[in-house]
Parts: sequence; structure tokens; C-alpha cells
Amino acid sequence: MGKYIDIFMNWAFGYQMPEWAILTFGTLANVLLVALPVLLAVAMIVYVDRKVWAAIHLRKGPNVVGPFGLMQSFADGLKVFLKETIIPAGANKFLFLLAPGLSLIFGLVGWAVIPFDEGVVVSDLNVGILYLFAVSSLAVYGIIIAGWASNSRYAFLGAMRSAAQMISYEVSIGFVLVSVLLCVGSLNLTDIVLAQKNVMFGFNGFFFTGLMPMFFIFFISALAETNRTPFDLPEAEEEIVAGFQIEYSSMSMALFYLGEYATIILMCGLMSILFFGGWLPIIDWEPLYMIPGFIWFFGKMFFFFFCFAWIKASVPRYRYDQLMRLGWKVFLPVSLIWVVLTSGYLVFFCKFAS
Repeated sequence: MGKYIDIFMNWAFGYQMPEWAILTFGTLANVLLVALPVLLAVAMIVYVDRKVWAAIHLRKGPNVVGPFGLMQSFADGLKVFLKETIIPAGANKFLFLLAPGLSLIFGLVGWAVIPFDEGVVVSDLNVGILYLFAVSSLAVYGIIIAGWASNSRYAFLGAMRSAAQMISYEVSIGFVLVSVLLCVGSLNLTDIVLAQKNVMFGFNGFFFTGLMPMFFIFFISALAETNRTPFDLPEAEEEIVAGFQIEYSSMSMALFYLGEYATIILMCGLMSILFFGGWLPIIDWEPLYMIPGFIWFFGKMFFFFFCFAWIKASVPRYRYDQLMRLGWKVFLPVSLIWVVLTSGYLVFFCKFAS
């Protein structure tokens, strides 16, 4: 992006930009290229989320602000922006204000390596999966800092719950990723998508292979990783009021929600890339490739988010012991066994093929 700015400056003003300026402007342009569309998508996704809940509960949902209520999310954002941020007297002010920003940043930076179509990616890293796994592991720090800096027992208990929950289900997600990587032989997200072309019976996507159980583990683990129902234990109102964000208000509270929804749609994008062929059509049929790849990608993301909203509106919350038992006694052994089975199949297949 920086080189295009340099070309424009040279053409318009005859000014040759120095190398450091090209690099700086290019980096800022790439950040804005990712951050602004994601934030706009988050606003629309919140609207969709509320509409799905309303439909399941047999009510209308947002329908007043703007046509069909489309401006409701922006009105809510303006409302919280104009409200006063209240900081508890005993809180660590610097960390208290830093935590929401960290949650939002870690929810956005993962999008830098997500390919929306072949070649349409901000940074096509060879180790894209490792980058995403590292970023998702850092997201827990924003919640831990928020719970500790609030100087509240409810906030701290909610932060501890969330940390234990996220770390527990990251283990299962890691083994699911290993299973996919064994089949592809690459850590690059573009290579993972291309490896799913016509993978079995004319379908594009690992979901239609022996990795189907890994998709369901990944989907449920993504619910737990993002603190969504039925795994929203950090915010169990009957037990700890609002969890780690009980002391937050106005824009600082809104940043937590923005980071949460940015992470949710990131998980939806990862599911489409890892198991449903990303920008490839579901069926390997030539006329379907006339539809632009990014439309397939966004359509798959929207479907997975609809499933997230559907579950939140219809499934009751787990108890905390049930949550941890599911992660450590069910998902961890099953995902580990599937890694072993996948490795054995690939070794046998390669040996037999040679």
C-alpha cells in the first residue's frame, strides 16, 4: 500500500517519499484496511445477532432506528461513547483502561492473515496458523488484567473463570489444528484452502472427509473460547453478576463487546477456511466458480455466525464443572486420538502409495 501512496505523491506533487515514510504509511494503510471493515462488520453482526434472538423468541428485535433497525448498533455505539467512564476508587487506573483496548486489539490483529479470496490477504504468512494461535492465546491477558485491576472479588473471580476456560479449550483447538495441518503439510492458510479443492466426492472442504468430528470439536471449543452461550460462565449473572467487566461502563465496556464479536467472526472465518474450503464453493462444479470467492467466504461465515446466535438463544448455560469436564475429559482425549489416527492413516497411505 505504501508504494501506491509514493506513486501518487510523485505524480501529484513531484515529491519522492523517503523509505521510512513509505513503510509507515503502508503499515497504517494496511491496519486501516483491516480494522475499519472488521469494526463495520461487528456493528452489523451485533444487529444480526439480536435479530436472530428476536426471531427465535417470537418478537421483532431492533426495528426503529433506521430502515429495518439497521442503525441500531451505531446508535448504541454513540450512546456508550457519550457516557461517562467510571473508574472504581481502588482500581489500578492504567491497567483498568488498558484491558479493554488489549481485548479489542487482539480481536483485530488476527484478521491480518485471513485470506478472503486467493491472493486477497493483508499478510500471506507461511506460518499463518501459528500466528493466529499465538494471538488467540494472548487474548486472555486483557480479561485477566481487567479482573485484577478492577479491585473487585466478582471481577477477579470472573477473570479466573475465563482464563481457565479459554486455556482449557485452546488445547483442544490446538489438536484440531494439528489434524488439519497433517493433511495439508503447510501452515499457510491459503495452502490449507487450496488443499481442500475436490477433496472427496466432488466436495470442497475437509468437513466431507474423516476430519468431520474435528469440525464439531472446533465449533464447540470456539463457543467456549469466545465465552458464548452455553459457555458464558465468566458472566454468570446469578453467581458473579457480570464477571470480569462488572466494574466497566460506557466506552470501556463497549470495547470488550467489540473485541468479543471481532473474535467470534474471526472464529467463523477460521471454520470456513479449515473445514469448508474458504473462498471455494461447496461443490466443485465449474459454473459455481463464476461467483466471486469472497462471496462464498462471507456466506459461510454468516452461516456459522447464525449457528452461534441460534445456540445462544436456545441452549441453557452449563455448570462450571460440566464445562471443564467436557474440555478435559471429552474433547482433549478425542482430539488427541484423532491426531494419532490421522497420522497413522497418512503414514499408511503414503507408504502404500509409494
